[in-house]
Amino acid sequence: MEMKGISTDERSLLDSLKAAIVALDEGKAVEAAEKVVASRIDPKLAIRYAIADAAIIVGEKFDNGEYFLPQLVISGDLMDVVTKILEKNIPKSEIEKKKIIVIGTVQADVHSVGKNLVATMLKSGGFQVVDLGVDVPSATFIEKAKDLNADMIALSSLLTTTMPYQREVIDDLASMGLRSRFKVMIGGGPVTKEYADKIGADAYGRDAIEAVDVAKKLLAVE
Repeated sequence: MEMKGISTDERSLLDSLKAAIVALDEGKAVEAAEKVVASRIDPKLAIRYAIADAAIIVGEKFDNGEYFLPQLVISGDLMDVVTKILEKNIPKSEIEKKKIIVIGTVQADVHSVGKNLVATMLKSGGFQVVDLGVDVPSATFIEKAKDLNADMIALSSLLTTTMPYQREVIDDLASMGLRSRFKVMIGGGPVTKEYADKIGADAYGRDAIEAVDVAKKLLAVE
């Protein structure tokens, strides 16, 4: 990410924060985050640069087999910790209500790795993410989205045999008169944009990075 209007020392500090997150070093990450706060660096810029960029690097390490699911979970938790520290410099009146995304793997599908990566990336992208886990029935997605007044429902399917359950959620929303209330994004190994269009989904994410970009555009998040 390009950064304008900051000094070399400030850039170095943000680089050290990003590196600590990628290294999963909570001690160094917390220390660097506190220094960022003390330096009065724009916290929104720091969150976008240090955390979002770190999430991309962690995702790449996961894809190439250098990191595994435990590291993915740790990185997500660490990003939450750092974000809370950086937000100290944002007046409460300026903290925007985060868009809420309910995510899960659809019914009869117990694959979690891809869904977990997408959830982590969405969280680093500034969304409030509620992960329902795997083998999630349509009714559970819809009830949780209603309870939270969510903005989006994200449906993962890693099997061709479970892809119809993505359609079921969309059809159930329509039959309940709720289709216009929630945006629906789908994704997963066998899923395609053509399928997303066919079943009436609002969006399709080819991978975790694209899912964040699509969600931001769809929900008008900078």
